[in-house]
Amino acid sequence: MSLKTIIRLQKLQLDEKRRTLAELQNLGDRLKAEIEKLKEEIAHEQATARDDFAVSFTYANFAQAAMERGRKLGESLLQVEVQISMATDQMAEAYQELKRFELAEEERLKRERDKQKRKEAIMLDETALVGFRRRQAEEEAAEG
Repeated sequence: MSLKTIIRLQKLQLDEKRRTLAELQNLGDRLKAEIEKLKEEIAHEQATARDDFAVSFTYANFAQAAMERGRKLGESLLQVEVQISMATDQMAEAYQELKRFELAEEERLKRERDKQKRKEAIMLDETALVGFRRRQAEEEAAEG
């Protein structure tokens, strides 16, 4: 497998890891928004329960369910944050590996260019040497 193919594969893998990380970050953002929304609902229900005596009887059930939901959302957010950390590490590793292959390809291309330049220089030197010998032979023939 050529380095170009490996580099293309590494880029695809890196893009996939970026997408996964973005999805996890979006999920984390949604969970944070849900937690904030729940806090606002609790504050609203508390205010309503203070203002309306009849509603205060149902507030205990609401508060218990809201606290349980908040706990579950918090646990989910922690799990997602761990996954985000792992995905970030995986993406960084994939990026480093891609760069390693890109540098290897650049070095290979540089070696090829240098080799081609050496071949051209040798060919030019040989052409110049042949021309010099021809002129030298012509001069000797003209003198002799």
